[in-house]
Amino acid sequence: MKSFLKIQAKLIALIVILASCQSKPQEEKLKPLVKHVILIGSDGFGAYAFLKAKVPNLRKLMEEGSYSLNARAVLPSSSAVNWASMIMGSGPELHGYTEWGSKTPELPSRIIGKGDIYPTIFSLIDAQSPEAKKGVSYTWGGIGYLFEKGMVDLDFNGPTDEETKDRALEFMVNEKPALTFIHFTHPDNEGHEIGHDTPEYYEAVEKIDDLVGEIVKTLEAHDLLNDTAIIFTSDHGGIGKGHGGKTLLEVEIPWIIYGKNLSAKGKLNSSVVTYDTAATIAHLLGLETPDFWRGQPVMEVFNEPEM
Repeated sequence: MKSFLKIQAKLIALIVILASCQSKPQEEKLKPLVKHVILIGSDGFGAYAFLKAKVPNLRKLMEEGSYSLNARAVLPSSSAVNWASMIMGSGPELHGYTEWGSKTPELPSRIIGKGDIYPTIFSLIDAQSPEAKKGVSYTWGGIGYLFEKGMVDLDFNGPTDEETKDRALEFMVNEKPALTFIHFTHPDNEGHEIGHDTPEYYEAVEKIDDLVGEIVKTLEAHDLLNDTAIIFTSDHGGIGKGHGGKTLLEVEIPWIIYGKNLSAKGKLNSSVVTYDTAATIAHLLGLETPDFWRGQPVMEVFNEPEM
């Protein structure tokens, strides 16, 4: 009996030792949800524009995808600070771009990456998927100061939104990039020159909607739409002929995400801030985000609603 108890004790001890020696299961590596992401940004496109403008192409993306018309810009609600936040996954307190026309950080960036600026979504792709193509096609030249030029395969500053769109589409069709960032300068121009909430402003909004429709149509024609996620958003809204203030008309922006292999949630309940865009793109492409980013993926887009 004593012999049996000793053997039993040894067996139990061996089981405990073997269990403790087993390595902890490694965290499952993120898997890409899509092959391609297109980030379309329309300068000065306030969320309030949806109340009066005719935007059938954007509304279709909203109906078949997920959206918020209560997403928020960071403060100040102006251009460079918000475009930087959108692709840098953090606010101005960390990346340091604090003014509408910032070309270099007024506040020293908390982190400096290999591209000599605060790391953007492009540097994440470059580090984790070095073979992946990526590009930026933009109309406002100020965008050119906000990303790592040495890490992209397309750096095109178009003279018009139409040409910016055409060059981006050529790049997408021919190169099949992981990420394409398209920046349109309208309706910001009309907002400053004529005024927000004017017929001219809404006409410019409707032209942006046409450009979005052309992008979707081209992707479909080249059999790319099934593997693509499209995010449409803006940097800020505006009142009168200006922006940068703390009113909802200036701060609230549209945030729309669409993909044929993504769940269609419709109106989102999540509180979306513009720096969540970079983190959401990273999640779509199966990339790990750095600890110093403050943005979070908008997980409501991906998770099924609780029963």
